[in-house]
Amino acid sequence: MNTKITTCIVLYENEITLVQNAVQSILKICAVDKIFLVDNSLTNQLKVLVTDSRIKYIHNPSNPGFGASHNVAIQQALEFGSKYHFIVNPDIYFEGDVISPMVEYMANDATIGMMMPQILNVDGSVQNLPKLLPSPLSILKRKIKKPVTAYQKFINEYELREVPKDTIYNAPVLSGCFTLFNLDAIKIVGMYDDAFFMYFEDWDLSRRMHQHYKTIYFPQVSVVHEYESGANKSKKLFKIFVDSAITYFNKWGWFFDSERKTINKEALSQFK
Repeated sequence: MNTKITTCIVLYENEITLVQNAVQSILKICAVDKIFLVDNSLTNQLKVLVTDSRIKYIHNPSNPGFGASHNVAIQQALEFGSKYHFIVNPDIYFEGDVISPMVEYMANDATIGMMMPQILNVDGSVQNLPKLLPSPLSILKRKIKKPVTAYQKFINEYELREVPKDTIYNAPVLSGCFTLFNLDAIKIVGMYDDAFFMYFEDWDLSRRMHQHYKTIYFPQVSVVHEYESGANKSKKLFKIFVDSAITYFNKWGWFFDSERKTINKEALSQFK
């Protein structure tokens, strides 16, 4: 395949060893033409990660946010002539080639704009990241987690937990921890909305993409995500989470969102 493939990792004061695992996982894939490292740290100490001619380091200490920083790389990827662009979190790593199968699957269906693989915890368990479109109530329920029986019924549907784990399907919301974009689709729906500093920017872009293209969960390949929910452990991050939630629902609608109901109903109909 002669089509250019690019990736981007946004950094902020990360542990070098952690990011090295992500970078090395990508560098092993010969099909990847460019890796953008957008570093929002105050210093450029993470520039030591540039160990290959395919890596481009961009120091961006103004720290405009997760989505805005990825937009810098997406714009440069477009100028580079890339067709397929991966968003990769710095706490991701994988064995083998997960990139080529995803690109091949997307290349065979022009209606696909966005994909994510199966995401695993370090212990090998599956992270339930594909979702239905959220409502304010669903966000609240995920935080409270009670009463237990009602919560379990809700979360099974909302996070599509009862779908067989090897099923490829069109999910309204995909996680931004490891995402493949068809950049032709990005030209149509736009990049990340920089109104979101962090959190919900991936859900917002998933929704915009889902309006025009398939947003595919592809569990035929998997990556490991050393995930920790910062919003549950830091008051500062929790405030950012709440602010982003308000931004999201102000944009798409709080309780009166007929499109959300239609999209979620269509998503669930795939499994009947």
